[in-house]
Amino acid sequence: MILTYNLQFFAKDGPGGEKTEEPTSKKLTDARKEGQVAKSKEITNAFELLAFFGTVYFWVQYMGTFFVGDMYDIYTQIPEYVKMYDGHIQSQTFSALFVQSMLRILLIMAPFLAVGFFVSFVTNVIQVKWQITTKPLQPKLSKLNPINGFKRFFSVNSLMELVKSILKIGLVAYVVYSYLKKNMPPLYQFYGLSLQQGIMTVGTLVVELGLRISLFYMIIALLDWVYQKVKFKNDMKMTKQEVKDEYKNQEGDPQIKGKQRQRMQEASRRRMMQQLPQADVVITNPTHYAVAIKYDQDLYDAPYVVAKGADYLAQKIKEEAKEHHIEIVENKPLARMLYANVDVGGVVPPELYQAVAEVLAFVYHLQGKV
Repeated sequence: MILTYNLQFFAKDGPGGEKTEEPTSKKLTDARKEGQVAKSKEITNAFELLAFFGTVYFWVQYMGTFFVGDMYDIYTQIPEYVKMYDGHIQSQTFSALFVQSMLRILLIMAPFLAVGFFVSFVTNVIQVKWQITTKPLQPKLSKLNPINGFKRFFSVNSLMELVKSILKIGLVAYVVYSYLKKNMPPLYQFYGLSLQQGIMTVGTLVVELGLRISLFYMIIALLDWVYQKVKFKNDMKMTKQEVKDEYKNQEGDPQIKGKQRQRMQEASRRRMMQQLPQADVVITNPTHYAVAIKYDQDLYDAPYVVAKGADYLAQKIKEEAKEHHIEIVENKPLARMLYANVDVGGVVPPELYQAVAEVLAFVYHLQGKV
């Protein structure tokens, strides 16, 4: 009995082998269009938290003043409305007062909303630059697959998120404990403080504690940013087969391109051999190179190359020259120079004028043209 095995089953990353190749620019571009980028949410969260407590630190005094003033204005208006409607507050009046109070509260909170939006926008743009894509928002049936969900639940990413959560909780607990331990005496004196003094003391403690938590949280955010960069780079790596397939898709199959190039070369050789009978002389190496020269003063001021070839093609050129009674002259250095420096249809360079002219003069003398 013969057993057959699919050796790709044992490959580390499935068909194509292990992902050892650096990602190509095309794959990175395609991944970016799909919304796959190296981005740390913790960086955004850390800066937003720092910006929030920084805004509280500078805005809390004005916020308290505005809030108290607005509440005073609203409540002073209520008796006027009650008198106006014989001791009853109508629903329209209540709605107007409610909308007015909400608008004032929204204006008080506007700096927090503006700073939060600005920080979130800037941190994301700095991390991944500016490119809008809606593909991550498009529904995918694969996201509803319970097997894929189970795999994500027990993946390395889930483990890292768990570690980050534990670190964040532990960090916050440590910062809160160490700060309150140092600043407990003022809290014991609350009974001797006025309401305003107590609010200011608690506000100061909360803001300073929040700023410390934000700065320590930044450490976790930076570590997560490095991890996301490394993880994204590893995820984007490609197998050798993927690189080959991408090259084929972009540049075309090398075998097909090779055949096309071969057909083009054959067509060029046929045209060259068809023009060979027009040549005045064929200069040879004598075995390796053959270059056919033509001088037509109506076309060019100098002789030009009608055909050239090496090895097998050189032999074909000489055979064709004999059939058409074209003179064959052996000149090894001149044949090599012409073959290496002049293309088919190209004019002989000035430094070879004299050597080519001597050959043409010799041929014309044999033919009785001079």
